[in-house]
Amino acid sequence: QVQLVESGGGLVQPGGSLRLSCAASGSIFSIYDMDWYRQAPGKQRELVAIVTSGGRTNYADSVKGRFTISRDNAKNTVYLQMNSLKPEDTAVYYCRMDRGFVHYWGQGTQVTVSS
Repeated sequence: QVQLVESGGGLVQPGGSLRLSCAASGSIFSIYDMDWYRQAPGKQRELVAIVTSGGRTNYADSVKGRFTISRDNAKNTVYLQMNSLKPEDTAVYYCRMDRGFVHYWGQGTQVTVSS
């Protein structure tokens, strides 16, 4: 059974930083692409960042230059380093394992950017 557990969310002031982690278990990790999504209140879930099995990354325009996705295959963990946070980054952040036709989601972690 695949489990994804996010951590690292919290309340931060504008301009601050947070690092989210997503630990995977129950599956081979290194061969699958991993994604971070977010969902703000009243909005659709949106893709934030992708790291492929080969380590290539891609980002939503809204977070380019501020967020960095990375993975540690030895720890079965994907990270999202978030810098220069803005109030509009407030959302529940989810990690996703992309196994082609099947996707697995974590339970989400709340990030609130507010003074």
